[in-house]
Amino acid sequence: MALVAMPSVLLPGVGSDGKQMVALVALFAGALTFVEYNATYPGLIEFRDAAPYNRMRFAMLFATVLMLTLIASGMAEPTTLTILTQAVGMLIGQAMDFPYSPVRLATLMLPASASAEQVAAVRTAAGMGYLIALVSLAFFVVLMRLKGWPTQTGAFNVWVNLPTFDPSAGGDVISRLERDARINLALGFLLPFLIPAAVKLGGGAFEPLLMGSSQTLIWTMAAWAFLPASLFMRGIAMGRIAGMIRAKRRSGGLASGQGYLPA
Repeated sequence: MALVAMPSVLLPGVGSDGKQMVALVALFAGALTFVEYNATYPGLIEFRDAAPYNRMRFAMLFATVLMLTLIASGMAEPTTLTILTQAVGMLIGQAMDFPYSPVRLATLMLPASASAEQVAAVRTAAGMGYLIALVSLAFFVVLMRLKGWPTQTGAFNVWVNLPTFDPSAGGDVISRLERDARINLALGFLLPFLIPAAVKLGGGAFEPLLMGSSQTLIWTMAAWAFLPASLFMRGIAMGRIAGMIRAKRRSGGLASGQGYLPA
């Protein structure tokens, strides 16, 4: 709820109608999360009992929205914190704005009529969001290696943590998990490049979206940075689970081949 309401609370000039709509969406998001995590049977959220997977994703999105909100707030009502955040974001955006980079492609989404200030705002937001996503992804990989995720807190229940994955749908479970992992990794790599291309193909239909209010820019760039990183994390997690199942099968095969019989 705090995540959804954050931009409308911190940004100046938000009308009462907009705040009421945001409050309704925040209540719905909070209720959905509460029900999913307190239900006995799994629903839609994956890796519900495999912390800190969802915590990492939420922290990544929260940090992205917070930093972009502070940057946007500094353009309207500058303070020491917002000026510092905006300066750091500009440096990050300029450092990551090289040919064929996702940040450069994000600035190319803007129409030709965009002003220099609008291009700089998109570059700053894209650079900050992409850096947070990369740092979060690297931290998740390191944590997974050091802590032995997802079995550091006990046995891993596939049914609870992968409610949308049906092991009995057909085919080998390991092959299907590895296929899903490769698909998620490929989409996570390609999305930062495919989204700008889709926007350019859309032409003027996306111009009001990209040149609208500060909240629109915040949520657009947050989704642009969060979705690929989230798909990367899901692909890594699915590959990890496939490796765990393969190791379990291998150890079971070794045990059965030692000549021992059950008592």
